[in-house]
Amino acid sequence: MSPLQELIAEVPQQGRVRWIGVRPQSHSPMIELDAVEARLEAGLTGDHARPGVRNARQVTLIQWEHLAVINSLMDRSDDQPVRPQDLRRNIVVSGINLFSLKGRRFRIGQAIFETTGWCQPCARLENNLGPGTFQAVRGHGGITARVLQSGIIRLNDRVNVEPIPDSGYAPFNPG
Repeated sequence: MSPLQELIAEVPQQGRVRWIGVRPQSHSPMIELDAVEARLEAGLTGDHARPGVRNARQVTLIQWEHLAVINSLMDRSDDQPVRPQDLRRNIVVSGINLFSLKGRRFRIGQAIFETTGWCQPCARLENNLGPGTFQAVRGHGGITARVLQSGIIRLNDRVNVEPIPDSGYAPFNPG
């Protein structure tokens, strides 16, 4: 393994869950939760994500630290900040760079996930939050993941990277 590969493989940070939300239907408001069940290949209980192995977007995550960046890029004041539910992501975590989870499996509480892609902003965000939202969220939209092991996730649960299996694992690698 090259020195760069070793650096990429080692993720010493541990994150923490700062916010959890689900949306019962595609266009419905987010419901903020203290805990949720992640279900194998089905996403989060109460969320509208389509279940199944083929659905790579069962759960969406965004970094807490990126909310400040998005607010700054949108020139939002402290009394009108963009909130997690405004960005329609399921789980907000702090303390770990979500891009370090590229091609990795990770644990949140009792559940294990696999990164499946980047979570790009959609035009609906621009309509809901105003001009400039799309560009402000680009590169800060988080990741998508699928559930590999069911379990309960609670606020303040740790986010830990799982060791890379020795064989048979083909990680997400968008380039």
